[in-house]
Amino acid sequence: MSDPALGLLMLTLIVVVIMMGFATAFTLMGLGMFFGFIAFYDPSQNWTHNKVFELMVQRSYGAMTNDVLISIPLFVLMGYVMERGALVDKMFYSIQLAFRRLPASLAVTTLIVCTFWGIASGLVGAVVVLMGVIAFNPMLRAGYDVKLASGVITAGGTLGILIPPSVMIIVYAAVAGQSVVKLYAAAMLPGFFLAFLYLVYIVAWAMINPKIAPALPEEQTRVKVPEWIRNFATLYSPNLFVGLFKALLSPAKAKMLQIDGKPMGYGAIVQNFVISLVPFLMTAAALGTVWWYVVIHQQAGAASEAVEGLQQLGSPVEPRELSPAEKGPDTQFYIWFALSAAVLAAWTARSYLRMDGERFEVLKLLTSSVMPLGILTVVVLGVILFGITTATESAGVGAAGAFILAIHARTLDWKRTKEAVFLTAKTTAMVCWLFVGSALFSAVFAILGGQALLESWVLSLNMTSVQFMILSQAIIFLLGWPLEWTEIIIIFVPIFLPMLKHFNIDPILWGTLVFVNLQAAFLSPPVAMSAFYLKGVAPKHVTLNQIFAGMMPYMLIVILCMVIMYLWPGMTLWLPNYLYAS
Repeated sequence: MSDPALGLLMLTLIVVVIMMGFATAFTLMGLGMFFGFIAFYDPSQNWTHNKVFELMVQRSYGAMTNDVLISIPLFVLMGYVMERGALVDKMFYSIQLAFRRLPASLAVTTLIVCTFWGIASGLVGAVVVLMGVIAFNPMLRAGYDVKLASGVITAGGTLGILIPPSVMIIVYAAVAGQSVVKLYAAAMLPGFFLAFLYLVYIVAWAMINPKIAPALPEEQTRVKVPEWIRNFATLYSPNLFVGLFKALLSPAKAKMLQIDGKPMGYGAIVQNFVISLVPFLMTAAALGTVWWYVVIHQQAGAASEAVEGLQQLGSPVEPRELSPAEKGPDTQFYIWFALSAAVLAAWTARSYLRMDGERFEVLKLLTSSVMPLGILTVVVLGVILFGITTATESAGVGAAGAFILAIHARTLDWKRTKEAVFLTAKTTAMVCWLFVGSALFSAVFAILGGQALLESWVLSLNMTSVQFMILSQAIIFLLGWPLEWTEIIIIFVPIFLPMLKHFNIDPILWGTLVFVNLQAAFLSPPVAMSAFYLKGVAPKHVTLNQIFAGMMPYMLIVILCMVIMYLWPGMTLWLPNYLYAS
């Protein structure tokens, strides 16, 4: 048998052996050692001098010294601390009250919490199990269709591996030799867009067929307004923002009220007034950050570069073309900024005009449950995307912040801390062994000529870029049915990467399409891990087939999202090109 044929046999065996249930990392190493021994076999030398052993050491050392992988244990630790800290119950309750008027409000809340919690933890299994415990039974008790309830949990739980910070993106960056921050920026908008498509599907289905998501009874949508808020509104104003502002100026009447059995002091008035300012502060922070980065920061950087490039006095001045940063934002930016500012200002004004006791209480609940985790997530992503820190340093900030939040909420004890650290070590070890096995496997596969054989076969088909894109993504989609994302990225993605340059395909765009594509790997039977995670915590009368049926529409939505991404590549490439274009 020729060497290229051995390479193809090696590739076939890896799929068969993994499907038989053997550990992926050690299967990769075992097949790599076996076929590598054959490739390097020299009858004139003792078998102990076979070069495959030296290759194993080199590949292991290369994987262990890969700087990109350092951020994995820190992001994983951040996720496990969040999950073990049990910070999600209050968040689910507050978001459910905020969206209580929407059709299928429990399903919408579940999707939002899955998205938010997936961003914070990045752990699909943890999010699906957690939301299965918290949200599945309430949806079933409310009369929701089993397919709707199971589909929203299983599909929403997978978003954590797509929306940064994501371990899957880090693994792809290490395999493909791409920048983690560019991939994070590229996956940001498609990730939220996919979540938006899920949301549109849920609301539209509930509006077309209200029986699948009956309206909640009044006791589940009623906001429990504390007694002091009702009395405060009577003394000052039904509009809590106006009332709190008046109380700041004349606090005498407010001090006669009691909060939790204690007199309302001036500090409590100030605290509640600051909470009422949250909508304005969020709007101002969002618009101010965009304005600072686009208008002030870039032009200041361009001005400093121009100063550094000053020529000696008396030397001839050569005209040069101004860079985009020196030219400043174009007119289109100012138009979009003005429109966005107008919409956000209208939303903020509407919030304050309608801030009665119920809405203020919901705002307080959202501020206390969502705001801390939201600030941590924004900081972790912001410092990466704006180039303030590396992904590894940001992961350290996220892990430290997760500990602070869990300790502040008094939900993290010594036992849960040990569990989080142990699970982090276990997951990190798995990823590292996967990289060692993958590095050895891919090296032996290339030495045998398997990579060259596949490349020559694909190039001989004379495909266009579109045809190659469809073929490669279709293969990855089909591989997602029997395999998990780790095997696909580590084993099969490196086969396609060298061909991207020939077809003039941006590896960032192709990689982001792969990330979205691999959402289906968690939703496609027979190895639909999300379904098995949910089945483990679902009531006994819920069958696996019902869960599978609930996931199927979301696979079609994933395909729709990929088509839109390809037809509109700017959704993927605009942010990394804007932030990191030279």
